[in-house]
Amino acid sequence: MLNKRDFYINGQWVSPAKPRDCQVINPSNEEPCAVISLGDQADTDAAVAAAKAALPAWSATPPAERARLVRGILAQYEARLEEFAEAISMEMGAPIDFARSEQAPCLPYHTEGFLKAFESIEWVRPLGPQAPGSAVAMEPIGVVGLITPWNWPVNQIALKAIPAMLAGCTCVLKPSEESPLNAMLFAEFCHDAGIPAGVFNLVNGDGAGVGAQLSTHPDVQMISFTGSTRAGKAISKAAAETLKRVTLELGGKGANLLFADAPEKAVEWSVRKMMSNTGQSCNAPSRLLVERSIYDQTVAKAKEVAETIKVGAADQPGKHIGPVVNKRQWDQIQGYIQKGIDEGARLVAGGPGLPEGFNRGFYVNPTIFADVTPGMTIEREEIFGPVLAIIPFETEAEAVEIANDTPYGLTNYVQSGSPERANRLARQLQSGMVEMNGKSRGPGAFFGGVKQSGRAREGGIWGLEEFLEPKAISGWDFSAG
Repeated sequence: MLNKRDFYINGQWVSPAKPRDCQVINPSNEEPCAVISLGDQADTDAAVAAAKAALPAWSATPPAERARLVRGILAQYEARLEEFAEAISMEMGAPIDFARSEQAPCLPYHTEGFLKAFESIEWVRPLGPQAPGSAVAMEPIGVVGLITPWNWPVNQIALKAIPAMLAGCTCVLKPSEESPLNAMLFAEFCHDAGIPAGVFNLVNGDGAGVGAQLSTHPDVQMISFTGSTRAGKAISKAAAETLKRVTLELGGKGANLLFADAPEKAVEWSVRKMMSNTGQSCNAPSRLLVERSIYDQTVAKAKEVAETIKVGAADQPGKHIGPVVNKRQWDQIQGYIQKGIDEGARLVAGGPGLPEGFNRGFYVNPTIFADVTPGMTIEREEIFGPVLAIIPFETEAEAVEIANDTPYGLTNYVQSGSPERANRLARQLQSGMVEMNGKSRGPGAFFGGVKQSGRAREGGIWGLEEFLEPKAISGWDFSAG
């Protein structure tokens, strides 16, 4: 079992002030794979103090030099890619091939995107022709607290730590205690890349401890959080006392609108997209809304696809799905599956209990419910597991009404052969993102939602500007440089 009790503070690994052990459980076999320590107020204070002390020099470092140092993180990643993927696979249950091809590469993908967007930032820009001599300077907000989840761990670290450092901010990262190992490797990447001491710090902990301490800390100017809507509300309340900026990327209950003229592979894509990462994605298309004329054949096809999806241990190669992250999540998903049955939805694939052949590990059957009606629990609440709800609709207007009747608003999906309809629906659906006909967002696009999905804008130029504050300056002489 790995001993990972230390924290990364001010450029070195240090022992916790008051050791409080927490085991990291491998969800494939329910065995502990590592032990970390949960931080104390003294650890949080030390990390914030280090970040505060490093801020003046880092924020004054020329942007090109900040970019050079951040680019060095990619060289470390390339040298240790396999170790990185194995850590993610072991701690949160992503099958190793998926960890190599989808989870770990989030770091270079987002870093390259930020570096490209970084080149276009005007640090001091004219206000406009209507105001000669007036300028707007873009300046780092200061020390930022970064709180990241377990389901796409390095994805969220890359979407927060990289733009924060590029912007000239210093930061303290609290990764999820469920999947901290990849974050600790990221800290090593930063160290070996030559990121100056205090610019990036890491303190492990839970939400009630280090998470709350960062949210209320007077020297932290911003909190960037990804996680549940419940936790996001708590962080907003905790941060209000110090009036810090709070950016939230929260839950989702994505609607996937499937029309009779959809592309041939739309049903298979929809099911596999839902089951990817064992359904543990906030942007999962968990509500499949199907035009009535193709409803029965869609349900049959969805059942057929679901029954081809294999479940297996994370350390085994292949295209199977792995376990969910822990027993609490497994119990919660089982409760939702039973609730779907009790409320009258038609179970067409999967169901409660462990998959056949498993007696250990937090494995869930790829599950599909048909004849789901608006208002059912499995239609309203985020399940965060491999459970798809299929809902029929008669008209386009009804589909939009069902899709928008949710407190969430992260990602919605449209499957249609009509470009006019797809464009029309993209504007009517209430979400921060809309993906049409299986096409992912382009490089440089942001990730973020509306309503109770939070309103963060992570990625590209938007993600960089979240860590910057504009300053209005009058009497600026642009000829003086």
